[in-house]
Amino acid sequence: MKLALALAAALALGALPLLTSSNYVIGVGVSALIFTVAAAALNLVYGFTGLLSFAQLAFWGIGGYASALTVVTFGGTFWWGLVWAALINAVVALVVGYPTLRTNRHAFVIVTLTFALLASLVARDWVSLTRGPLGIPNLPPPSAFGYRFGTTGQFYWIAWAFSVAMLAFLYALCSSRIGRTLVAIKQNEPLVRAQGISPMPYKLAAFAIGAAVTGAAGGVFSFHLGIVDPTFLDFYYMQTFLIIVIIGGTGSFWGVVVAGIALSALPEVLRFSADLRMIIYGVILVVAVFVMPSGIAGWLRERRVARMREALTSASATPGAELGAPLREALK
Repeated sequence: MKLALALAAALALGALPLLTSSNYVIGVGVSALIFTVAAAALNLVYGFTGLLSFAQLAFWGIGGYASALTVVTFGGTFWWGLVWAALINAVVALVVGYPTLRTNRHAFVIVTLTFALLASLVARDWVSLTRGPLGIPNLPPPSAFGYRFGTTGQFYWIAWAFSVAMLAFLYALCSSRIGRTLVAIKQNEPLVRAQGISPMPYKLAAFAIGAAVTGAAGGVFSFHLGIVDPTFLDFYYMQTFLIIVIIGGTGSFWGVVVAGIALSALPEVLRFSADLRMIIYGVILVVAVFVMPSGIAGWLRERRVARMREALTSASATPGAELGAPLREALK
């Protein structure tokens, strides 16, 4: 049922350029799709593996610069830019992650935060490569088979296809035996070791895959903006990804996807009040955290458990009542 709903939602989002000609609305749709992919990649590392990684911001920026440099400096195509963005980030994640994952989780957070700050300094100060504060502007629109994706509506199809492919890949990974092993490592790593499973390769693979997906997402978003500069590594992006994961529910794939689409559109819906927009947005986030401390997925799970308890209570209080019917009703 979840897959059917996801397919219907994907098709509905894919039809957005056919429903409106507003570049503003379509641009918000592109941001929502790309941010959701980046948040899902962070959820793989943080929600499933239990590693709070601020390095995702660095991977996002490296992906943006790698794809832009591939096209502008080295004469490659947009598609090769995405490939290089993913590969470079995967290699960097392996190099950074191998020693860092041998530390405790608190040290891991500090090292990844330092790495993100270092990436921002490199983008600003390595002028010969990144052009420093000037950035790399006027990124050419992608093209394929002679078709040029020159408008926002046309580029939306690229963002949509990329997002569907990446989310499908991450869902298959998270729902597989590998995903269940990552959750076990998060919940009780000593017990996993006692079962003869080495957590290090799993954690390192999750870190590298999350980096590759985030880097490719950064590459797509940089071409949507048409420029990449040091502000591409602003902590606004990291805080957005982290908020989406927390509100959606850490370790919940579908909760993060729903939260990604909703929270990416929410600031734009609040533009009716230019002065109070971000204040209202902040109040909504605070209320959401208090009402749903476990995120959307945790709130729904708690409600389902409460219905099951009520069904069991009512069934036990009624002599001769069938237990199966109330439970089936509660599980709907």
